[in-house]
Amino acid sequence: MPRPLTDWGALEAPLLNVASYAQRGPGRRDRLSPAEVEQIVRTVRRTPEVMVKVLSRGGQDLKAVRRHLDYLRDRDEGELAIETDDGERLTGRGAANDLLEDWNLDLQEHRHRWDLDGRGHRSTKVVHKLIFSMPAGTPLQKVLEAVKNFAREEFALKHRYAMVMHTDEPHPHVHMVVRAVSEEGERLHIRKATLRGWRREFARHLRALGVPANATERAVRGQNRSPELDGIYRAGQRGECWRARMRTEEVGRELLDGRLRAEPGKEVLVRTRNEVERGWSQVSEILTAQGQRELAGQVVGFVDGMPRPRSDREMIAEELRKHVRETRARNGPTR
Repeated sequence: MPRPLTDWGALEAPLLNVASYAQRGPGRRDRLSPAEVEQIVRTVRRTPEVMVKVLSRGGQDLKAVRRHLDYLRDRDEGELAIETDDGERLTGRGAANDLLEDWNLDLQEHRHRWDLDGRGHRSTKVVHKLIFSMPAGTPLQKVLEAVKNFAREEFALKHRYAMVMHTDEPHPHVHMVVRAVSEEGERLHIRKATLRGWRREFARHLRALGVPANATERAVRGQNRSPELDGIYRAGQRGECWRARMRTEEVGRELLDGRLRAEPGKEVLVRTRNEVERGWSQVSEILTAQGQRELAGQVVGFVDGMPRPRSDREMIAEELRKHVRETRARNGPTR
């Protein structure tokens, strides 16, 4: 059984760290391990990518945690059961309270309030809220089983956890609540490297169940931001998020003026893309030297198919142009 990532601290580098392959000098790579080759095959063939997300808000106090648990349980398709780490299924209006009492979260919150933990932070989380998801079409029960296997290896006998499977959206996803402090009093800290390791392990558990799954960095795949931006843009259009609305309106005014202001971060995006492309080029050369010419050619085609690096403002502008084109197509030419 693999060692739980919380024991490692999840500090190891990504398995497919493409930029490192472009190094010159003593650190230059000349061989790829079987595991690296398998990861390259999954990536260039665009195997579905897993998602593991941490919800940053609502884990600091019992009222917020209770509301979140009620939200997870009470859905349009009917009341769902909260499945705990010991296999119990909690249902009914008192399910959230039963879980909070079983985990002694009232005592934990009380300790933070009176600064008995020595940290002096009243906003310290009592739980972490996670989401595990896969693209639409992935078997629902396989996703749930993979999440259970992951949680069993990662948190069992340390951090209490509970989960609910949601099917109200095309992509299957599992919400998980993890007690922030272990039974031994150790706090779970989630860093970028932790999430990277969790994504890798979630993908591994899915593959063990026969589900194609991959876990790579977005930059390696030629993506410079999360798909969440599309949702932010749509929320701005609907007026549901004033920050998103203001940003969308600002970009719209710039488009009407015939100029789109450049973002300082664009240079970083271009520099990162150049490093990634050099790394993939070196990967192709290594594969060719190892006699894997067909895969080397697939790598070249994969890089050629990457979209150009675009900033958030450029992507919002593209969505606005698309919206205008679709509106004109529906309404016909103007007179």
